[in-house]
Amino acid sequence: MPLRTVLDTSVLVAAIRSDRGASRMLLVAALERRHQLLVSVPLMIEYESVLTRADHLEASGLSRDDVQATLDAIALVAEPVRLAYLWRPILADADDDMVLETAVNGRPDLLVTLNRGDFLAASSFSVPVVSPGEAVGRVRRSR
Repeated sequence: MPLRTVLDTSVLVAAIRSDRGASRMLLVAALERRHQLLVSVPLMIEYESVLTRADHLEASGLSRDDVQATLDAIALVAEPVRLAYLWRPILADADDDMVLETAVNGRPDLLVTLNRGDFLAASSFSVPVVSPGEAVGRVRRSR
C-alpha cells in the first residue's frame, strides 16, 4: 500500500516555482501514484487560491490554466478526505488549520511541510510532520 500524505500548500508552491527539489519530486510522485495524496475540499480551494497568486504565477512561468490543469490532475489521483471533525482553531495560522484538519480526518502516514514549526500541535494528534526531503526518502523506501 502506498504511503499516504497530506501536502501543505507551501510544498505545492515550492513544487510549481522550481522544477528541482524535493517538493517537485513529491508532486510528480503523487501524480504518478507512487504515494497517495489526501485532500479535502477546503484544502483544494486553498491550493487554488495560493497557487494562482500573481507572484507565484510569475515566478513559476505558469498561467492560471496551467495551474488549474495541475490541480485537476491532483484531484484525479488524490483520495478525498471527508471532514467529520473540525479542529479549528489550533494553529496560529487559520490556513494551516485546514491542512491539519485534513490530516487529522484523513489519518495520513505523513503531513509534509516546509514550515514544521507551524505544525507543532500535530504531534498531539499523532500526525508525523516531515520536510519534503524526508518525505521523498520515505516514499522511495516504501516502494
